[in-house]
Amino acid sequence: MSVLAVNRTVSFNHLKEMLELTDGNLASHLKILEAAGYLRVHKSFSGRKPTTVYEITPEGNAAFSQHLKALEEIIKQQES
Repeated sequence: MSVLAVNRTVSFNHLKEMLELTDGNLASHLKILEAAGYLRVHKSFSGRKPTTVYEITPEGNAAFSQHLKALEEIIKQQES
C-alpha cells in the first residue's frame, strides 16, 4: 500500500520486483486489497503482452492513512 500511496499507478511486475515476492504471493495480497476496495486494477495489452497496473482508491488511501496513524500511536506509547 505504501508504494501505491506515493505512485499514481504501479505495474504488477514493478511491485513484484520492489517487494521481492512471487507472482502467486503478490497476486493473493492484491486480490484481498482489491476485494476490500483499496485498489483498482487496470488490465491492458502492450502489443501482445498483457499488462496489469494498480492504483490506490480514495478508500484505500484513507485506510492506509489510518494504519499509519495507528502505528505512530504505538510508537508514541513506547517512548513514554
